Amino acid sequence: MSRNKFIWNVKRIQFAKMASLRSPSSPSDGYKRFSDDFANTSINNYGSNVSNSRTGTDGGGDSSTLDMGSRSSLHTGLHMSEDEHWEMNYHEAAIYLEEGQNNEKFDSHPSSPEELPAYLRVHNPWYHGLDLLASLVLILLAFTEDPAVPTFELPVWAHGTIELMALTVIGIELHLKLKWIGWSTILKHKRTMLKGITLLIMVLEAVVVLCRQSSHFRVTRALRPIFLVDTRHCGGVRRFIRQILQSLPPIIDMLGLLMFFVATYSLLGFYLFSEHVDNGHFQTLSDSFVSMFVLLTSANFPDVMMPSYAKSKWYALFFILYIITVLYVLMNLMLAVVYETFTRIEREKCRALLLHRRGATRHAFRLLVSRRAPHAVRLRHFAGLMRHYAPHYNGLDVYLMFKHLNQTGTGGLSRAEFANVYDVFALRWAAQTARAPWYAASPLEPIARAAAAAVHWKHFEHLVYAVIVCNGVSLVWRLCQINENLQTSAQLLCASWDTWLFLTLFLIEAALRMMASGLAAYLESGWNVFDLSVTLLALMGAVLLSIAPGLFIVVIFRPLRLMRLYKLKKRYRDVFGTLVLLSPLMSSAGCVMLVMYYFFSIIGMELFASYQLKNCCVNTTVEDFYKYSSNSSTALGYYYLNNFENLVTSGVTLFELTVVNNWFILMNAYASVAGQFTRIYFMVFYLFTMVVLTIVVASVLEAFRFRIQYKRSTTKRDEEKLLHEEVHTSWEEAQRLGAAGTLADTLRQHLPPGVEVTFIGSRPRTKEVLQRRMYQSEIQKWLAEEDENEGVPPSTTITSSEDPLSPPLIHQPDSEDNHQPRPAYQL
Repeated sequence: MSRNKFIWNVKRIQFAKMASLRSPSSPSDGYKRFSDDFANTSINNYGSNVSNSRTGTDGGGDSSTLDMGSRSSLHTGLHMSEDEHWEMNYHEAAIYLEEGQNNEKFDSHPSSPEELPAYLRVHNPWYHGLDLLASLVLILLAFTEDPAVPTFELPVWAHGTIELMALTVIGIELHLKLKWIGWSTILKHKRTMLKGITLLIMVLEAVVVLCRQSSHFRVTRALRPIFLVDTRHCGGVRRFIRQILQSLPPIIDMLGLLMFFVATYSLLGFYLFSEHVDNGHFQTLSDSFVSMFVLLTSANFPDVMMPSYAKSKWYALFFILYIITVLYVLMNLMLAVVYETFTRIEREKCRALLLHRRGATRHAFRLLVSRRAPHAVRLRHFAGLMRHYAPHYNGLDVYLMFKHLNQTGTGGLSRAEFANVYDVFALRWAAQTARAPWYAASPLEPIARAAAAAVHWKHFEHLVYAVIVCNGVSLVWRLCQINENLQTSAQLLCASWDTWLFLTLFLIEAALRMMASGLAAYLESGWNVFDLSVTLLALMGAVLLSIAPGLFIVVIFRPLRLMRLYKLKKRYRDVFGTLVLLSPLMSSAGCVMLVMYYFFSIIGMELFASYQLKNCCVNTTVEDFYKYSSNSSTALGYYYLNNFENLVTSGVTLFELTVVNNWFILMNAYASVAGQFTRIYFMVFYLFTMVVLTIVVASVLEAFRFRIQYKRSTTKRDEEKLLHEEVHTSWEEAQRLGAAGTLADTLRQHLPPGVEVTFIGSRPRTKEVLQRRMYQSEIQKWLAEEDENEGVPPSTTITSSEDPLSPPLIHQPDSEDNHQPRPAYQL
């Protein structure tokens, strides 16, 4: 059942409820319409084998039927048939699983029928896309507002109207959240409160801009990334920001110690060098502190030392000891502290997510069990859950997931078995017969079999590497022939006869591998994708260079194939493997850096856009860097281009500040033209970038350490067991488990009667999957502690002797004589 139709059905029930309150004796047509819609919808879905004739019961859990289980909170006070009762249970159970998957707190879970429509609208994928689009539009408006990039400048009424429209879309989401969360919960949710306050301020400012038809000092534009970070698609960015905030306490402690040494050396430098007329870096206490703060980045060394060093060689000890203390000891110690904190946070994040998802499965389990079987989820209820949680799965996928979870073979999922439901969602199933060569019984079988024989030849890989080496030798030979004619040199390098020869050989290699393994299997290898991509790029570059000899940028494509040689050395394989594991984290870190750049760019434009740096800073130490003449200019004189006149140039300027090479020149220039207090802006930006980059480095170290430990403790065979699951089943077993209706029709196509079929489930090789392997003992400890905290009897942990790397199977010792549910999971 689609979300929109489900919302409409809930509204029909609510309308029927109000009608029954107005006229209790009149029949309720709303119930009949809902039942008809449900029957018309569910009859075409797998797992719907509940009879629609039982319409005489309400949703109160009447004992007249033994099959009605725990009552969903989404239909409290509504009269419903048993079919409608189960459909609401399935839907709420799916909502719990989505909240567990997205790491959402359960205090925002809808608790009444009135709250459900607003909840579903906000969690609709189309609305997620609209929210993301509105947030991006708000951020991109900075290109069009004063000071604007000349190409994108818009009139005030245009960008003001667009801003109000985007803010309206975001405001609708907050309004819908308020309808089901309530003020009490929103006031406790810091991120939502910050978003709401920022939205209110920006709406008022946008109205003022439209009324005045001119922009004013709007530093609050720097807060626009809050809306982007809060979207559903930026969950990884929020997690990275949360890790930064959690890592701040040790960083602040180390920064306090660092600033103490900077201040102490600044004081000592003032008394040592303030009388040195030639050394203008220590004339006042503020000059001394700024000079030592810049020296912390080593950007002004040895310039700050040389005037005093000229008076006495012993003064060098002051600067050497300072750099050793703050740069090589304290800064590296800060990295060590952050790394230890980051590693602990990463493990704690894994634990929190595991227990949160376990709590979600516990809530869902309570809604899926029936009074006939209060300790197990049957197949038809599991299939009903999957209709709402993952409607893209077909009946075979649902059945195989259920069969894989049901390790005990009882025909029902216990609470411990159902707790592993997230592990099976990533599995992609295929019959074992499908693992036969793709070309079996195909017209291409002779050619493909010959290609497979060539690829499996023991010297094939050596031959490929020999061709790559020859390509490198040819590349060096062409580089030695470079002459003054750049177009001829570029064509010799990337469009000569040897280029076409090696590209042809590389394409033949790719074709052989594709024919041997099939296109899908070929593209599963990251190295194959890389080889094919760089070969096609080099081919495209050769064609473009032949057509347009001046297109020099394509010369970068031919050398890329040489990177395949790095696969030969294990250390490089570890580096590339770490990059694969880090790709999600690096994308989040990159987004955080862009958000930080946007924040400081807006503030920089508001503060410094009106200042011109051409020929500024007369009679200062940075005067030569800003000398400009329309006829000629020195290389130093181009520093005036580092300004904040629009968003693009501000970003370039901030990147130069991030590199910290000569960053104090820009800081001193704005201190000269705008005031000494502007130094605070540049110092704060340096501290922010230092914190973020330190955490990025810590994350890289943690990922590399994690991969090395994983590779040392896991063989290729063990990894194959970890990434693949086997399920043996038959048509007779499916019938015994309760497959009926459309589900049975789907399974009959894949399960011939009287034959046992084996299916292979494959999961992607993600860090989350590898963490389950590395933290296996910790996971069992966390689950045991959670059971103890909940007052549940200790779990019996059983690990399969056939597969020592499989996740532990935790079974609760349910007594056959006791049919009452445990107090902690009262139905």
